[in-house]
Amino acid sequence: MAVTSGHVHKETVSLAEEQVRQWLKAQHYDGPVGEEGRHRVGAQAVLDCSLKERVRGAGGAKESLARWRLREFTTQGIWQTTLAVSTPTGARTWVRLDTELLPARGVPTAKAPVPSLARGLLDVLAATEGEHAGSAAVHGMPTVIERGALDEVLDELCDPDRRLPIVVASTPSHTDFEDWLAETVDPLLRGCAGTAVLYALAPGAEREFNRALEHHRVYGGAVRTYLPGLDPAWQPDAPRHRVMARHTFETDLRRASGLLAWLPRRLAVQTPLPEALEALPPLRARGLSDVGAEIDGVQPGSLLVDEHEEEVLEQRARAGEIQEVRRWLRAAEERESELAAEYDEQYSELRAARTQVRSLRGRLAEAGYSDLPEHDRFERDQQHDPASFAELLDRLEGEFPLLRFTGDARLGRDLDLQTDHPTWVRMAWDALLALQDYAAAAVRGASGGDFRRWCENTPADCHPFPPRKVIRDESRTVRSHGKWKSERELPVPVEVNPAGEVFMGAHLRIGGGGTAPRLHYHDDCSGTGLIYIGYMGLHLHNTRTN
Repeated sequence: MAVTSGHVHKETVSLAEEQVRQWLKAQHYDGPVGEEGRHRVGAQAVLDCSLKERVRGAGGAKESLARWRLREFTTQGIWQTTLAVSTPTGARTWVRLDTELLPARGVPTAKAPVPSLARGLLDVLAATEGEHAGSAAVHGMPTVIERGALDEVLDELCDPDRRLPIVVASTPSHTDFEDWLAETVDPLLRGCAGTAVLYALAPGAEREFNRALEHHRVYGGAVRTYLPGLDPAWQPDAPRHRVMARHTFETDLRRASGLLAWLPRRLAVQTPLPEALEALPPLRARGLSDVGAEIDGVQPGSLLVDEHEEEVLEQRARAGEIQEVRRWLRAAEERESELAAEYDEQYSELRAARTQVRSLRGRLAEAGYSDLPEHDRFERDQQHDPASFAELLDRLEGEFPLLRFTGDARLGRDLDLQTDHPTWVRMAWDALLALQDYAAAAVRGASGGDFRRWCENTPADCHPFPPRKVIRDESRTVRSHGKWKSERELPVPVEVNPAGEVFMGAHLRIGGGGTAPRLHYHDDCSGTGLIYIGYMGLHLHNTRTN
């Protein structure tokens, strides 16, 4: 679990300390949670406390850091729960909670249950899933969506900077809502506490919710998990957001709860940590404070082990994690290659179909249908498409009189070294063709709006480009982040801006995925009559790529 606290560092540490104390007491452990060092809290359990650290974070700034780590020694290995409160100077406070088994040799790893500490923390921290304005609140139990709160929830679902999945439970008809919440929804979503934003749709809000999310509906008692990057206007995006039907959890509620929690838990492990939580130094034990313990922390016949053995188990667990990450990466790379090949094939088929349609329209024009576009207009599309980004950049200036490339050509040429998928080149070329047509119309005052609007209503005799790949501007988070904003302040002639650069938030997605190429541009058709392309390369930094 990684969330931001609604309190400053000192208050968050105080609240966390009290929750750790209550959590230990519920497990029949007892120890000084507000004192530095290692404390014996049970016959087979120790608590490490480090409460006043000042460390240098991943960004180089000083961070205030407080941590607790409970280690429970069993025949399976060490069950370890770690809570960290980290606050970079001048920034929001982040809270991270991890629970895991450090298995003994020969013992398979086991799934860790959500500790009650997670829900206790979420009850008092006023936590959100990110630190940007509009971040969704994270609660241990589902929040009811009433009709008047729909706009806020829809904004959270479509937030481009969202980190966590959002799980929404609907309500079956002719069901008592309060009973449905208490007996079904609460236990079903319990395993997602801290790793997802949880909602339950009140009966009066369901119809409006589904009207707003035409392609991503949830109803009839089903539960849907909405992943980050939701595009409500794009129907092909819908299968990515999984639906669990009502009969699945009515058959076996406990099993369904585990299935529902699997995806948020996997994303929590795989998603990069926020900057305030990455690269924290190891938490070192500082001696056992129990006066009845041996010097090395070992009692005869006890399962407690010495610090060296603890380190060995920790290293073994981390090595297992790295191996698992490697397997994930290998599987993801294989799947990416398969999808890229499928995408290339489909894109080629689409272009071939367009060519055939244009050829037929050309023949009809030759046969006397004067209202159809001219034949040679369509033939121009297929004449020697570039085979690489290097060739595309070389031809850009000569073949596109209303486009000017002002960026670093090396970044564009480097794309040839970073992919072997020809679709990227073909799509970038199609983008230039569409931009040229749009610019010609815009200079005449006949474009009907900006480039996105043009792509939504492309004239029959002009080159099309998918409107969903046209992004009008960057998010508020990117625009307000100094480094990310400066990356997008790109060169233009002084007659466009005396400073010699402008912020190019408008961009085109060339391909899919977080790091696929982007083309950033500035539309100055109403001024100099040209479109300036300031960047063509891999995705610039933002909340996801960072």
